[in-house]
Amino acid sequence: MATTVLDHWVSGAAFTGASTRTAPVYDPARGVVQREVRLASVADVDAAVQVAAAAFPAWSEASWNKRQGVLFAFREILNARKEELAAILTSEHGKVTPDALGEIARGIEVVEFACGIPHLAKGEYTENASTGVDVYSVRQALGVVGIISPFNFPAMVPMWFFPIAIALGNTVVLKPSEKDPSAAIWMAQAMKEAGLPDGVFNVVHGDKEAVDALLTHPDVASISFVGSTPIAKYVYETGTAAGKRVQALGGAKNHMLVLPDADLDLVADSAVNAGFGSAGERCMAISVVVAVDPIADDLIPKIVSRMAGLKVGDGTRGCDMGPLITKEHRDKVAGYLDVAATDGATIVVDGRGIEIDGEADGFWLGPTLIDKVPTTSDVYTHEIFGPVLSVVRVESYEEGLALINGSPYGNGTAIFTNDGGAARRFQREATVGMIGINVPIPVPVGYYSFGGWKDSLFGDTKAYGPDAIHFFTRQKAITSRWLDPSHGGINLGFPQNA
Repeated sequence: MATTVLDHWVSGAAFTGASTRTAPVYDPARGVVQREVRLASVADVDAAVQVAAAAFPAWSEASWNKRQGVLFAFREILNARKEELAAILTSEHGKVTPDALGEIARGIEVVEFACGIPHLAKGEYTENASTGVDVYSVRQALGVVGIISPFNFPAMVPMWFFPIAIALGNTVVLKPSEKDPSAAIWMAQAMKEAGLPDGVFNVVHGDKEAVDALLTHPDVASISFVGSTPIAKYVYETGTAAGKRVQALGGAKNHMLVLPDADLDLVADSAVNAGFGSAGERCMAISVVVAVDPIADDLIPKIVSRMAGLKVGDGTRGCDMGPLITKEHRDKVAGYLDVAATDGATIVVDGRGIEIDGEADGFWLGPTLIDKVPTTSDVYTHEIFGPVLSVVRVESYEEGLALINGSPYGNGTAIFTNDGGAARRFQREATVGMIGINVPIPVPVGYYSFGGWKDSLFGDTKAYGPDAIHFFTRQKAITSRWLDPSHGGINLGFPQNA
């Protein structure tokens, strides 16, 4: 049987494009290619951008009521058919079904935020700033916006951006990860079903050629990116050099600081949930437990006992954790265990060669726990992006804080303690963008903004929430004087939104 090829989505329909290059899309739980995806050429990206540019004038002039209606309808489709989308996520990414449904739920939060965005996008008005002169401001859409999203959240991360961009009157070209691209097409089709005009939301698949084409295209006004720090820096530098507004969210090495007064059962649950959910393939995963002595010796057995109960396997079989995204990534992550042993760390739980509930050729690596990790080791300094949890022992709060603040990353961190004063001090002193207090994965809800500090965010604008309104619009200030009053005609009917 011939392998199917996933097309781009341009102007409300499947689009083949001119490029003949394709890439394999795996089922990571079986280790087999389930389809191919097209890789766009520069000409293919240009075609999508031109379609989006042509759709922009009419969409940006559409009423707020019209745009809200589309987003509300899209939300209803997501809620009604979320299991369908979750099955796509599980088949291409490998995450277990409850995790896939959780990803969709967090994406829906941002869609709901976008549904209410007219209130937040309002301008300001000052009457009689000078005699007979009024001054007011409006926010207007940018134009065509580019979105480049990663493999680990193929539904949620695009939804961090495109619902808000579209609600504000922009048109979109999304380049999803070529490793799990089908969710993007599903969402584009759902937006069309929700009433979105053709050309407002377009999807082009591809690799670096497509990324560079978006970054340098003269008709693309902004770029939103989530991925590794080296690529985020490249995207930011290339996009801004081309005159674009760029928000580029990079990598992370998230620490959990555990003080001696913490509830160790809560800590153990949280460390396992935050370290191994989505197979550790998330930028908000806890990858380092910073244990203030003397609690590490009591905490580690609690973590180990919980790890022993985790079922690893096919995400459709009621397992707790699925495979990694590709064989190459699995092998890279597994290689860090050899590094740990060489560097003198203690491998407490080895995730290699575990019993799994799935096909033998899947890209498996079980939950792994490493104790006494030297802070000079690559196991500590690198973003491993897999189910590997490290324990670093420190003597005090101050030493743990210095470790966290000394990291080049500043995405998320957490403190576990029953001491309110220590928690308040930590939230003020940690140089990290998102802080959890007895919460291991402090991802903000949809009406706050998501993003880190330091090498975890390039640009000054975070994702979704209030920051997104500023990112996807430009402010215009108007100074107005009217010398004569004007009068409209008589109409006794009730005012209507159109």
